[in-house]
Amino acid sequence: MTATVLDGKAIAAKVREEVAREVAEFRASSGKIPKLVVILVGDDPASAVYVKNKQLACGKAGIDSELVKLPATTSQQELLDQIAAQNADPATNGILVQLPLPASIDAKTVLDAIHPLKDVDAFHPENVGLMVQERPRFLPCTPHGVLVLLHSAGIQTSGQHAVVIGRSEIVGKPMAALLVQKSVDATVTICHSRTRNLAEICRTADILIAAMGKPEFVTGEFLKPGVAVIDVGTNRVGDKLVGDVRFADALPVASFITPVPGGVGPMTIAMLLKSTVQAARLQAAAGH
Repeated sequence: MTATVLDGKAIAAKVREEVAREVAEFRASSGKIPKLVVILVGDDPASAVYVKNKQLACGKAGIDSELVKLPATTSQQELLDQIAAQNADPATNGILVQLPLPASIDAKTVLDAIHPLKDVDAFHPENVGLMVQERPRFLPCTPHGVLVLLHSAGIQTSGQHAVVIGRSEIVGKPMAALLVQKSVDATVTICHSRTRNLAEICRTADILIAAMGKPEFVTGEFLKPGVAVIDVGTNRVGDKLVGDVRFADALPVASFITPVPGGVGPMTIAMLLKSTVQAARLQAAAGH
């Protein structure tokens, strides 16, 4: 067996085409262009690359974007003031604060300050609660992208055992919450740094989602033949990017696998664009 490599770039391109049509329809009906504001604090090189890619994708889909670049010395209150200004600006539909933030700033306080109708990353407690109750306003971009990848590849989820490695608020927890919902119907196990017999549990997975941020941590001993492997990790090792899964180990064992780069990453950005259009619609409906 050789795994089918899932082309996240190609699937994301189709999503972006759909978003471009939605933007054109919204513009025709409202006379407005959806706008995303990205706030970047500090000079983290990886964050700068991510932000640039998000802005390029916005432009291609017809979405306005603005980068608010703040120095690493920015105080928490200064950042909160910037968010308050964007909350109050009717031209701003989506607000994204690029993580990680400097250690002096509490990320939860900052993310909680974003207006729930402009929280296109779906990190605000109100939006997390709506998602868990299966009545989402927005879906978190990376987990949403993973679901679209699975669906696009025709990978069965109903009744399948999905193992998620990682319990972050950004990927692990919301990923598990989405997989267990009635429209997806997977049986879900979450593993983390305190899990005993990790490799043994992973070998029971029909779908394995690796999201712990450790380069090539998942080796062949974690994989049962035919597993669908979704690698969310993006780790720089020397001059190249690698995932959380050792690709060479997974390729001859898995049925499907996402590459790094070119797998989940493009999907995350595509789903951010969808959320921005959704935010513009919701705000227009609410008279904002």
